[in-house]
Amino acid sequence: MKTFNLPDLGEGLPEAEIVTWHVKVGDTIKVDQPLLAVETAKAVVDVPSPYTGRIAKLYAGEGEIVQTNKPLVDFDVKNSAKPAAAAAAAPAPAAAAAPAPRDSGTVVGNMPSSDELIVETAIVGRDRRQTSTRVKAAPAVRALAKKLGVELTSVTATGKNGLMTPDDVRRAASEPAAAPPAAQSAAPAARFAAPAPAAVPATAGATETAPLRGTRRAMAQSMSLARDAVMECTIFDDADIHYWQPGQDITARVLRAVATGCRAEPGLNAWYDGETLARTIHERVDIALAIDTEQGLIVPVVRDIGSKTAAQLRADVNRLKEATRKRTVTPEDMRDSTITLSNFGTMAGRYATPVVVPPTVAILGTGAIRHDVVAVMGGIEAHRRIPLSLTFDHRCCTGGEACRFLGAVIEDLQKPQ
Repeated sequence: MKTFNLPDLGEGLPEAEIVTWHVKVGDTIKVDQPLLAVETAKAVVDVPSPYTGRIAKLYAGEGEIVQTNKPLVDFDVKNSAKPAAAAAAAPAPAAAAAPAPRDSGTVVGNMPSSDELIVETAIVGRDRRQTSTRVKAAPAVRALAKKLGVELTSVTATGKNGLMTPDDVRRAASEPAAAPPAAQSAAPAARFAAPAPAAVPATAGATETAPLRGTRRAMAQSMSLARDAVMECTIFDDADIHYWQPGQDITARVLRAVATGCRAEPGLNAWYDGETLARTIHERVDIALAIDTEQGLIVPVVRDIGSKTAAQLRADVNRLKEATRKRTVTPEDMRDSTITLSNFGTMAGRYATPVVVPPTVAILGTGAIRHDVVAVMGGIEAHRRIPLSLTFDHRCCTGGEACRFLGAVIEDLQKPQ
């Protein structure tokens, strides 16, 4: 008997939610065949089987959350060559059972069987046969469907791996024939919900209480870590962009300015280990770009911004935003950022106190662009300005470093092009 534990799928997360089991107890499976799909904080990931064998036990059901390194499934490797029904009715002595052959037709060479190596074969957006009728939708999408009175089982999913997206729900809601009573839409979600939390006192106006899942659960954990570990300090200023040439890409300009700031003060493009009091300064600038979605905040990474043109940066941002919206962004696209950008001004807000998430040490927030009255040569003019909020970890960054960084960002943004 072999027990397979849920591996760390490359994001350093303590848990994952089971979306779909591709097998059931008694099924036989070969090495590298899809075993199950799990939802991490940002993506749906297929996990392949590390063994050829018969499924003896599933430790959790669809919709349940499993801790990393906890048992996930038991494989009966010795009896894998027998049909499930025959094995259950008259199990043969262990000595007579021949070991199941390795599957040589699905991979080249041997499939790694350790939890540490199997994450390298887990993929995002992989085509797979569906063995479950469960509607695959994040909790926020289910809540949106309930609010709009949409029956998820009648909606065509357009996301990768058959994942339902908010746009799918809105499209269905706009079609009169596809909007059954809201009471019916709660049934599919209830069938796959995790065990209900302990009863809490009723609150006036409350309609539903449910545990945080997926992206929102990961956000709660990372914010708690930031609260406990980081000594945050925020400084504010504005960049005057009145003299920009027409056609400037605001996001690309801000990304370029951050790279300029990192060159001026490399100490903010860094990681800090509070336990060892060690700082790692990075030469390459990889910016985590905070993107707001209905599932929660997702933060993909734009790589090596200092070496790219405005057009290349725009292409990278568009690709990551599209992948984020469809929940197909890969774990590789969300790890190892060196600094963070939050462009909250596209929605509302002038200044903020963005939160630094370890191990990074700085985050720049850009507010809504407005026309401000500024003094010019003894008179006044109305200029467009970008409000900037820079939060830094004061454990390892000085106020002087932060001010010089922000000054370099402002100087770059104020160039005509």
